[in-house]
Amino acid sequence: MEDPILNIEERESINSGRWFSSLSPSLRHDILRCAYVKRCKDGDLIAARGDAPEEWMACAKGAVRVSSTSLSGKQITFTYVEPGIWFGDVAILDGDRRTHDVYAHGETTILCVAKADFQKILSQHVEFYEAMLRLQARRIRQLFGLVEDLNTLPLRSRLAKQLLHLVRSYGVPSLSNGEEIRIGLHLAQEELAQLLGASRQRVNQELKAMEREDAIRIEPGGLVIRNRDALLRISETDN
Repeated sequence: MEDPILNIEERESINSGRWFSSLSPSLRHDILRCAYVKRCKDGDLIAARGDAPEEWMACAKGAVRVSSTSLSGKQITFTYVEPGIWFGDVAILDGDRRTHDVYAHGETTILCVAKADFQKILSQHVEFYEAMLRLQARRIRQLFGLVEDLNTLPLRSRLAKQLLHLVRSYGVPSLSNGEEIRIGLHLAQEELAQLLGASRQRVNQELKAMEREDAIRIEPGGLVIRNRDALLRISETDN
C-alpha cells in the first residue's frame, strides 16, 4: 500500500537518523524529493533474496526483519532494522542480486528511492559517495563486533547485549515505574533466539534466570527491563 506523504512522526524518524542527519541540507532535500512511501502490514514481503535491486529504502516506522532460510528450511534472522535506518544499498552499489529476505515486522512504513534516482543523486553529489562509504564502514564495524561476540561470549552475555540494544532502539518508559523500560518491539522467544543463533529453549532458560535476578520481567506482551545496570554487568561477563 502506497501513501505519498510521511506523517510527522515518520518524518522525524527519518530526519533524526544518525547517518541521514549528518548529510548536507541540499543532499537530504534531493533524497527526500524523489522518495516515495510504502505502508506495509505485519509479515509483508518487502524484498526477496535473489531479486534485482530496484529500490534503496529506509524504515520510517515499525521494524524491518532481515532474514534468510537455510536449505533445511530453518529461518535465520540477522537483524531488525529500526526507524531512521537506511538499507538495501549494497545490491545497488555492487549491481548484484539481493542477499536476504526483508519483511515488515508489525505495521511498518518504508521510504523508498528508486535505483535510477539513487544513481542520479550519486552523480550530482560527491558528498553522497563519502556518506555511503561511512555507512558501509559503520556496518562493517558492527559486523566485526557481532562475529567477535559470537566467538568469545556465552549466550547469556550475548542475550543481555541484544536486550540492551533493543532497549536503546525501542525502549518505552513505564508509566507506573519510571525506572522500568518496556521493549516496544514485540519479539516471540523464537524470534529472539533466531537473532542469537540459539535454540528457543536455551534463550528461555537465560531469560528466566535474568528474571530471577530482577534484571528483567517477562510479560505476555513482551519484556520489561527492570535494571539496565544489571544487564550491562551480564553483557560484560565472558564466562
